[in-house]
Amino acid sequence: MYKIFVIEDDAVIAKAVVEHITSWGWEARKAEDLTRVMEEFTAFAPHLVLLDIGLPFRNGYHWCAEIRKLSQVPIVFLSSASDNMNVVMAMNMGGDDFIAKPFDLEVLAAKIQALLRRTYDFGASAPLLGCRGAVLDTGDNTLRYEGQSLELSRNEYRILQVLLEQKGKTVSRDTLMRKLWETDSFVDENTLTVNMARLRRKLEGIGLTDFIRTKKGLGYLIEG
Repeated sequence: MYKIFVIEDDAVIAKAVVEHITSWGWEARKAEDLTRVMEEFTAFAPHLVLLDIGLPFRNGYHWCAEIRKLSQVPIVFLSSASDNMNVVMAMNMGGDDFIAKPFDLEVLAAKIQALLRRTYDFGASAPLLGCRGAVLDTGDNTLRYEGQSLELSRNEYRILQVLLEQKGKTVSRDTLMRKLWETDSFVDENTLTVNMARLRRKLEGIGLTDFIRTKKGLGYLIEG
């Protein structure tokens, strides 16, 4: 299911958009705290963002720039300020489309569907996975945290991907080994232990201490 993040300060518009998007079978969530947009963005890991320009605290251009530091997720600007200068600014800041208010909800949904199709060709996984401010970009297999970028080996990336996809749930060692080596054949458990230890050292090196927890006798866990 595709996830749409709505960053809009008008409660009436936000509610209408979320309800309409949900009726199309997508998952929609609006930003609850407009001072903590990036925290909510990384936690939700949306496939597409609907972003108003005239927001309190920081405008939509600011949040677009912040999102672009982490992700190439499609961004659709929504604004009553639809003059050419704002449209050009929105596109130059990294926006993918611009819809002037007031807009028709069916037209909005059609534009969202077209952007999702072009970007993901349907059936794709989330473009990024996040927790506690750390973001795993599935596009270039890197982990970013507080301005730092961590290069990961294939196995390290796959460990984080599986654990973040199951965030809040304990993943068994057997499950991780099957995901990593994509086989039911015997793999020495020590291989997983070595990969996990190396990954944890890298995470600690950028300030992510105890990011992956061990549940003795059960497996591993990243808490949401």
